[in-house]
Amino acid sequence: MDFARPSQIDEALALLASGAWDILSGGTDYYPSLRDEPPTAPILDISAISELRGISRDADGWRIGALATWTDVIRADLPPAFDGLKLAAREVGSIQIQNRATLVGNLCNASPAADGVPPLLVLDAAVEIASAQGRRVVPLSEFVLGNRHTAVTNGEIVTAVLVPERAGRGVSSFVKLGSRKYLVISIAMVAVRLVVDAGRVVEAAVSVGACSEVARRLYGLEEVLVGVQVDDVVKAVTAEHFADLDPISDVRASAGYRRDAAQELVRRALREALT
Repeated sequence: MDFARPSQIDEALALLASGAWDILSGGTDYYPSLRDEPPTAPILDISAISELRGISRDADGWRIGALATWTDVIRADLPPAFDGLKLAAREVGSIQIQNRATLVGNLCNASPAADGVPPLLVLDAAVEIASAQGRRVVPLSEFVLGNRHTAVTNGEIVTAVLVPERAGRGVSSFVKLGSRKYLVISIAMVAVRLVVDAGRVVEAAVSVGACSEVARRLYGLEEVLVGVQVDDVVKAVTAEHFADLDPISDVRASAGYRRDAAQELVRRALREALT
């Protein structure tokens, strides 16, 4: 069999258990990756599995199905803590791409410049993975292991992104730097989420993407920001908080420029989140 389009998740898992498949959902990364060559593995099209669609909420938090598109994210009724994710969604390609591409596909592609990773990191997101043997949940910080490398193993498929209820507090923002506004791979990007009470930061989450092989939370900066008055938040950001980043130099920017840009983007994101 060269192609299958099951309508139930159990059907898909049974097929995955039987051998190697290329999993297809939105296809906006998969087809360009072929470079006009034929597929080298049979294709498992999961786009007909209704269980994987939609964005929902229960007592534990939010569930973003594996087939939820960027447009679904933009249109969803979500609290301000998700504003950073919505801003990232609007930066992903063109409107046509946003209508087709999925958030989960962006994570599974595991590019260092994946727009979805930083805003989900500050939401303490986790990834639900299913196989014929059952389901497991992996923190997003442990899901993306490297460039084009995730924690998904043979016979497994990502079924959802999970955001815990506690991470739905506060305000957030996302800022991306590229050579032009749209249709661009990031030079650097950042996401922040802040919870403020009585004029002071009581909870902070900051992440940086495209400045290391895997997007990273800046835990040292987060600790410094807690307790800081709102008017002093931007001044608390210093170069030492970015020492653990490992940016590369390529045709888009030098490593030094990326590190400096990350600092400025964090300051901008903090300002925007608090505005």
